[in-house]
Amino acid sequence: MASVTFENVSVDIPVFNASNRSLKNNIISAATGGQISPRDTKRLSVRAIDGLSLNLEHGTRLGLVGHNGAGKSTILRVMAGIYAPTGGHVRVEGETAPMFDLAFGMDPDATGWDNIVLRGRLLGYSKSEIRRRMDEIGAVSDLGAFLDMPLRTYSTGMATRLAFAVSTSIRPDILLIDEGIGAGDAAFIQQAKERMRAFIGEAGLLVIASHSDELLRQWCTTAIWMEHGRKRMEGGIDEVLEAYQASLKS
Repeated sequence: MASVTFENVSVDIPVFNASNRSLKNNIISAATGGQISPRDTKRLSVRAIDGLSLNLEHGTRLGLVGHNGAGKSTILRVMAGIYAPTGGHVRVEGETAPMFDLAFGMDPDATGWDNIVLRGRLLGYSKSEIRRRMDEIGAVSDLGAFLDMPLRTYSTGMATRLAFAVSTSIRPDILLIDEGIGAGDAAFIQQAKERMRAFIGEAGLLVIASHSDELLRQWCTTAIWMEHGRKRMEGGIDEVLEAYQASLKS
């Protein structure tokens, strides 16, 4: 069964070659939501998460809300194993599928078919698994003959469609989504929505960070409101979103 546990987790992100000027630090801290602390006169660190505890069980559909810099994306990256905590303990049971940085690892000089293999390997597929899914991925991307051409000939939307098709070909235990996914033309966007709906439905556990209340209400049942790297509120999705939106108006 999929599960994620954070026990008093903190994450400090170092900022190298920065001058320790108190006025500048205070301004940045207020604007970004992170807590900036000096380590020495030439290096600072941003506390992106500060003492966060959570316990997510199989079946959880969790939305992360808060302003930019509140710690939402950092939480997802800790769950995915991209960031290591500098304090506390993290326990993740199950395979994770991070749906962010979709184009990471793709080669502009390789063909679409070759990039399916590259992206699939980065996601942890074996070569045989990728080969079994090649036709399905190609069909979902709807790129036709462009799959035989180098990625550098693609538009941004076409490259995103290819990466999206590869990333949603797995059946994850834990699905991590950071913001929305721009997938191209209207017909493909509708197809992508249907695929995402099935993809999310098959995940054992979902965590999504987004500024879209509509998206969060559609896919999530619970939410955590993050502020300055700390958990301000946790509860049902409607309750948390209403409290967060009310704070923006006050």
